[in-house]
Amino acid sequence: MLKNISLCFFLILFISCGESVKKKEYKSPDETYGKLFEDVQLKAVFPDSKTFADGIPLYKPEDILKAYETEKKQSGFDLKAFVLKNFRFSKPDTNSVSITTDSSVANHINALWPLLTRKPKDDGGSLIPLRKEYVVPGGRFGEIYYWDSYFTMLGLQAARKDTLVENMVLNFAQLIQDFGHVPNGNRSYYLSRSQPPFFSLMVELLAEMKNDDQIYVRNTAQLLKEYQYWMAAESKEEAIKQAEAKATNHKAYRKAVFLKDDQLLNRYYDESDTPRPEAYKEDVKTALKSGRDKKDVYRHLRSGAESGWDYSTRWFKDEQNITSIHTTEIIPVDLNALLYHLEIVLAKAYRVGKQETYAKSMETLAAKRKAVFDTYFWNEQKGFYFDYDFEAGKQKDVYSLAAVYPLFMGIASPQQAEKVSRVLEKKFLMPGGLTTTLTKSGQQWDAPNGWAPLQWIAIQGLRKYQYRELANEIKYRWVQNNQRVYKNTGKLVEKYNVENVALKGGGGEYPLQDGFGWTNGVLLRLLSE
Repeated sequence: MLKNISLCFFLILFISCGESVKKKEYKSPDETYGKLFEDVQLKAVFPDSKTFADGIPLYKPEDILKAYETEKKQSGFDLKAFVLKNFRFSKPDTNSVSITTDSSVANHINALWPLLTRKPKDDGGSLIPLRKEYVVPGGRFGEIYYWDSYFTMLGLQAARKDTLVENMVLNFAQLIQDFGHVPNGNRSYYLSRSQPPFFSLMVELLAEMKNDDQIYVRNTAQLLKEYQYWMAAESKEEAIKQAEAKATNHKAYRKAVFLKDDQLLNRYYDESDTPRPEAYKEDVKTALKSGRDKKDVYRHLRSGAESGWDYSTRWFKDEQNITSIHTTEIIPVDLNALLYHLEIVLAKAYRVGKQETYAKSMETLAAKRKAVFDTYFWNEQKGFYFDYDFEAGKQKDVYSLAAVYPLFMGIASPQQAEKVSRVLEKKFLMPGGLTTTLTKSGQQWDAPNGWAPLQWIAIQGLRKYQYRELANEIKYRWVQNNQRVYKNTGKLVEKYNVENVALKGGGGEYPLQDGFGWTNGVLLRLLSE
C-alpha cells in the first residue's frame, strides 16, 4: 500500500524533527466543564460565546463541577451568579491612545504597538502561554491568531521592530514543536485545527529582514513538522493510515485529498466534530436549522474557521445559506498555493543547510503540486482560478480573491496572470479596494467587504507580474478607505465596506477599537513604501 506514496515524500517524511517539550496537556473548556459549559452557552449567560470559553477558573475544575451539581438543584439557583463566583473574566482591551485624528494614521498605528503587545503568561484558563512577547489583534481577541500575525509582522517590519518579529517567529516555531502545528490561536479550544499556513512566509520575512539565510536552517525542523501535519503524515503510523485510506478508495484522509494519477492536494479539516467553544450556541443553532447530521455540520463549520474565511459562500452549496456549508469537500486554491510555498521554502532551507538530496525531493513535490494547479483550479473560459469540489468532481463557481494566491506565489503563467488581472479590474475593484467575493450573502468574507490581507496579496501578486498600475490603484483606494474611516471615527477596524465609501465607519463585526492587527500591519507597510 505504501508504494502509492511517492518515494521523495517518504524520504522527507521520516527526518527527525526533534522532540516536543510541552509540559502540560491542554483540554478545551467544553471538555473540561461538560454540562456546565453547555448550559452556560446555550442559556446565553454571556452575549458572546467566547467570553466563557476564555474564562479563568478561580478553583480546581473538579471542585467547580462538584459545586455545580449540588447548587443547581437548589431553589432560586442563578447560573450567571454561580459562574461569576467561580470564574474571572478579562475585560476586552479598548486600546485607547491619546492621539487625535489630526495625527497621521502612521503615528496612530505606531502608538498602538505597545498596547497590542502581550508578555508571556499562564492565566490558568484556556490561554496557552507563549515563550516570547507577541502582538494580538486587540479588542475581544486577547490571543495571537496564526495567519493574522504574518500581516501584523509586515507593519512591525515597517516600524523597525525586528526583535518583536523575531520573537513572534520563535513563538510559532515553539507551537509547532509542542503541538505538531500552529493552532488557530493560542487557546486550548483552537488545538484541533490550524489556519492558513503562513509560517514559511514568516521565516522568509525574518530572513530578509536580518539578511541571514541561516534563519531558514534554524527553522527547518519546524517547517518540516508543519508540512507533515498538512500532509496528514506526522509519523510513520499516520503515513500508513493515509496510504491505507487511499488503497481502500477513500477520497481523503484528514487534510490530504487523493486525486487521479497518484495526485495529492490538500483541504481544510478540523479534527473535531463538536460545536466550537467560542461560538457554541451559534453552531448548535446552525446545525439544528440545517436538518443534517450535526457532527458533519460542526466539522464543516470548524474547518471553515480553519480557512480564516469564516464565513464565505466559498464554503456553501447554497450561497445564501450557511446551513449548506461543506468545507471539507472543497480543495481550496489559496491553501494549496501556500503549501507550494512551504515546499519551496523547505527546499531552500535544505539547500542552505547543504542537504541537497532533501532539497531536490522538496522541489520535486513542489513541481508536482504546481503541475496539477491548472487541472483543478484554472478555468480558461473564465480566465480565473476557482476552488475544486472533489466530491462533485468539478470546480466551484464562486469568484473570490483566493484566485490571487497563484500570482502571489508565482504559480500562474504570464497569460494566466493577465487574465486574472482583467477580472480583478472589471469585477472586483471597487471605490474602496477589492471586494472579497462578488456575492452579497451577509457573511463577512463576501461582498461588500474588503480585508487587509487579501489587498496585500493581490497587490504583491500583480506587482510580481508587472501589473503595477492596477496594483497601485488598489493600494491607493484601500489606503484612502482606511484613512477615511480613521478620520471619521479615530479607529482602524477588521474589515471595510469597499463599495460604499460614503459610510462613516468601516465594516467591523465587533465594537470599534483602536487598530486591528492585520489592518494596522498592512496599512503601515503600504504607507512606508
